[in-house]
Amino acid sequence: MAAVVVKIVVVVVVVVVVVVVVVAVVAVVVVVAVVVVVAVIVVVVVVAIVVLIVAAAVVVVVVVVVVVVVVSLVEAIAVIVVVVVVAIVVLVVN
Repeated sequence: MAAVVVKIVVVVVVVVVVVVVVVAVVAVVVVVAVVVVVAVIVVVVVVAIVVLIVAAAVVVVVVVVVVVVVVSLVEAIAVIVVVVVVAIVVLVVN
């Protein structure tokens, strides 16, 4: 009878140990999965922020270039107008 009780106790202990090990492994896998998901989310957010910053910088550069080009065109037109007016005045005076 004592041998049967010992066998039952051994089986119960083995089952409990197996269940604890399986639960511990599953817990570790879940924690690792959560860490990986959080890391991926952080990387995606950082990449999105960098992309937005780069896009904003590109927009600023384009606006500056457009303003410089427009100002240069206006200056060129102003110089042409002044030259034409001076030429007309010189022709009229002479």
